[in-house]
Amino acid sequence: MKKFISITLSFIMILCALALPAFACSVDDTYDDCLPELQKQFVYGEGPETDGFTIDYRYFSPVEDGDTTKYPLVIWLHGMGDGAEEGLQVTKSDIAFWTSDEFQNRFKSSNGAFIFAPRSLEEEGIYWTDSLIYPLRATIDDFISQNKDNIDLSRIYIGGYSMGGKMTLKMAVAYPELFAAIFPICPAWTPSTDALDLIADIPVWLTSGKLDPLVNYFFSVKPLWSIITETNNSPADCRFSSLTFVKYPSGNATSSSHHSWFAVNHDMFSSTNGKYPYMNTVNGLGDKVTLTYPDGMISWLSSYTSDYDGAVAVDCGNLEAQQSGEGPFAVILSVFDKILAIL
Repeated sequence: MKKFISITLSFIMILCALALPAFACSVDDTYDDCLPELQKQFVYGEGPETDGFTIDYRYFSPVEDGDTTKYPLVIWLHGMGDGAEEGLQVTKSDIAFWTSDEFQNRFKSSNGAFIFAPRSLEEEGIYWTDSLIYPLRATIDDFISQNKDNIDLSRIYIGGYSMGGKMTLKMAVAYPELFAAIFPICPAWTPSTDALDLIADIPVWLTSGKLDPLVNYFFSVKPLWSIITETNNSPADCRFSSLTFVKYPSGNATSSSHHSWFAVNHDMFSSTNGKYPYMNTVNGLGDKVTLTYPDGMISWLSSYTSDYDGAVAVDCGNLEAQQSGEGPFAVILSVFDKILAIL
């Protein structure tokens, strides 16, 4: 009898577990069991060889069997060091939270999105350099082709941090027709006015820590924001979030003030879905923006569309416009890249 009761209880527990959403976790679970489980949802992929380079990636797909929904595509670009091994581009940040049920449901209209995380060829000493602009575009084009029945071509977004923030801007300048909105985070590049003129029709959400030790807030990020507000055709749609102190959504300090991407990973809200610690946001007109749960960055992104028609790229786009006006940090980092390549 006891054995029968035990088996029955076990069976009931299994049914209850199956009835629960698979990944219905909250941001409170960031460093518990939830995040590793979300990271496991990312699948390996590899783009076509282009200009001698092959870029691999991890991706999350919201598509279910028989699903005909058109979903946005979010491209996530890692920073220096976080592409040293395959898979690190997902595990070194909290971008996997964007695959949780809660965050997926914040994407307007579709209630979901593809999350696409390519990896720079860091084992070859290549850190999102200009040589990877066209290969990365070819990889994106190939991924879109593979998922053409479920990707909304009008809602393709790109963002990333540090070197990935630089590549976010470079990809947008190279191929402005592709992206509906972009979100560079502490980007290691200050484009020229001519370069930013090319993305004047794209909404931009910039994020940075005021005490960032690597990408200086006052000499690099603020000048970039000033040019964006001057060149963008819809400055009211652009946003700039600055963090006086860079914290996790719980309020605990990150290991560096460079790590402002954790605010973006948590959709610009705290662990309790309130105001993110020590963060202020303004639009391109200088007006304060108050973020009210659940309308954070995901909601902002998914509200913008482009006229992209699916045409694939045949070269590196507007590369020449990017090679002028780079800030001093980008020059120093370029030299550092070359030293790493030799070592």
